[in-house]
Amino acid sequence: MEMINIEDYKDSTLAKMAEEKKQTVPIEAKVTLTIKEAAEYSNIGINKLESLLRSPRCPFVLYVGKKKLVKRREFEKFIADNIEI
Repeated sequence: MEMINIEDYKDSTLAKMAEEKKQTVPIEAKVTLTIKEAAEYSNIGINKLESLLRSPRCPFVLYVGKKKLVKRREFEKFIADNIEI
């Protein structure tokens, strides 16, 4: 039978507890979304979103360094104003 190191057990248990306590902000309360969050939120594919974000006049892209974020309110307005993308 394999012996379990009590320190490893404590570390893994503490990590699980910290993960459970980690608070997440609901999407409705966020100002910006990651591409993955925007895809889940809108049911639009990641590839299509990345294509839209590359557009020169995209109204809902926010650059943070090289990272692209989606401005949630502008994104919602974009979806409401368009019948196809």
